[in-house]
Amino acid sequence: MTQVYLPFLTAIALSAIAAFYSVIGLAQIFPGSFWPIVIMGTVLEIAKLVTVSWLYNNWSVTVRAMRYYFSIAVVLLMLITSMGIFGYLSKAHLDSNVSLNANSVQIKTIESQERIAQERLSYLLKKAGEDPEKISRRTDQAIQETQAELRRLTEQKLPLLREENALAAEIGPIKYIAEMLYDEEDPSFIDKAVRAVIIVIIVVFDPLAILLLIASQQTYRNIKREKIEPEIKKAKKKKTLDTPNGPSLESFFVDKNTEVIPKDKITRLDGGSF
Repeated sequence: MTQVYLPFLTAIALSAIAAFYSVIGLAQIFPGSFWPIVIMGTVLEIAKLVTVSWLYNNWSVTVRAMRYYFSIAVVLLMLITSMGIFGYLSKAHLDSNVSLNANSVQIKTIESQERIAQERLSYLLKKAGEDPEKISRRTDQAIQETQAELRRLTEQKLPLLREENALAAEIGPIKYIAEMLYDEEDPSFIDKAVRAVIIVIIVVFDPLAILLLIASQQTYRNIKREKIEPEIKKAKKKKTLDTPNGPSLESFFVDKNTEVIPKDKITRLDGGSF
């Protein structure tokens, strides 16, 4: 029965995970009605599994219209599940991109401020000249303030650089995949790779759960049939009559040449004839 329970439990686990991703993804697509979407998605996922199981076990006795409708409904529910999974995974990618982009914007802003401060410092140093004695108190104060500003900007940029490196490490695997599939000069090559990976996950996620559920029921049906067939053969064997193995009564009236002895020529024990 392992061949029945293992595919069945795997199908239930895959369906449960797919349902979770799908329900959360659908709720994110329609954020205005979070709990109604969660309830609707959960009931639809359960209905999908029940429909697949019932349709497989009653395919031959179900009218054609119901078979067509149930089949179309299952396919549409699989598409809805895939759409929810796509929404969930794509939102996770977009969240990481938002953090990375916001960090990059802050770093670019600080770098722009650094560039302006560096140009001001260069101007002040040029104005002061090479002789330190010619530097006025006002110019010296401006130089010190500019240098302090550069140090402050550098201190602000270092944590952002560390965070950017950490975020870049998180998207590193998908970046390598994107570099194999798309041109790096394309500004959206990472997004395209993410979409391709999500589509591959969708193709093998919910359909695999449905097929494993059907496979478990098919295996259970085969095992049940194998148990019933020997009982039927045994019952039929009991009904057949056994053929006698001993000699029949007629064999006593047949000689060695297999010729039948006439009854009037057989002598009785008392000397008479029949």
